[in-house]
Amino acid sequence: MRTILAVVASGVLAASAVLTAAPASAAVPDLDLPEAGVFLEGIGVDDDAGLVYVSATNRSGTIYRAKVGDDRLEVWQGPTPGDNGRGIDVDDAGRVFVAGGPSAEVRVFSRSGRLLAELPTGEAGSFLNDVRVADDGSVYVTDSSLPRIWRVFRSGGAWQIELWRDVSGTIAYTPALTDFDLGGIVTTPDGKALLTTQGTTGRLWRIELRSRAISEVPVDGAPLVNADGIVLTGRTLYVVQNFSRQITRLELGDRWRTATTEAVVATPADRTFTTAKRVGGRLLLVDSKFGFAPAQAVAEDRVVALRKF
Repeated sequence: MRTILAVVASGVLAASAVLTAAPASAAVPDLDLPEAGVFLEGIGVDDDAGLVYVSATNRSGTIYRAKVGDDRLEVWQGPTPGDNGRGIDVDDAGRVFVAGGPSAEVRVFSRSGRLLAELPTGEAGSFLNDVRVADDGSVYVTDSSLPRIWRVFRSGGAWQIELWRDVSGTIAYTPALTDFDLGGIVTTPDGKALLTTQGTTGRLWRIELRSRAISEVPVDGAPLVNADGIVLTGRTLYVVQNFSRQITRLELGDRWRTATTEAVVATPADRTFTTAKRVGGRLLLVDSKFGFAPAQAVAEDRVVALRKF
């Protein structure tokens, strides 16, 4: 089944334009799961090894993997009671970092699949949503339930997690413990700051890595409500808005301190995209199937390759 994504508002694209998923013969095809009934969430890409990782939320931390160019995901890490899978990122050494959502921990794996660390935050109510590896190797993690940014790092040969920034003085969670606030996170190309979205309010935030100062990135356009995963390519930011069923493309200015909406693309009513990663000239979008019955969580086309727009 092919997916049609229609442009509903655009600053540079004609309103009548349509964007289609990559054809089956493309170098980056859509990806099927080995089984139905799975609710997905996060995606990570190992560019050096040509690997794609996808997390499941209802399979006790199961992680799927595929080679770029394959059309089927396979189980890479099987279920472990108490584990969960949300955002994923991969560092230059091929280590895979997985946010655990309600398990309130980050798991670290080697490319070969060896579990290197399990790092709990130790805070009740913590919900670790998305992860981003920075240029210095530190890994920053958003907490959607508590106003926190966590940092994973290696010291003395051991992996550790720490509370890096309490954001409550600037970013109001609405309300804490019930909604998903900070979610998607990326680093700016100059390596100086984090950008993160707040799904409840639709606001975009910038956090300086050196000073940890927080400022809002004003968006010339509609609030980014239900913002989930985000992808930054140069000055272009793609925001996946899960239950709004749309993807917004923004152009960032003033060294990634301002944002202008350039296009809004509607996604199909039978899909709930949660996040994306860039592979070549395409975005790999994860269809979580959140909000649908397990019987509707089919195995086919669960990661969709979309030409960048």
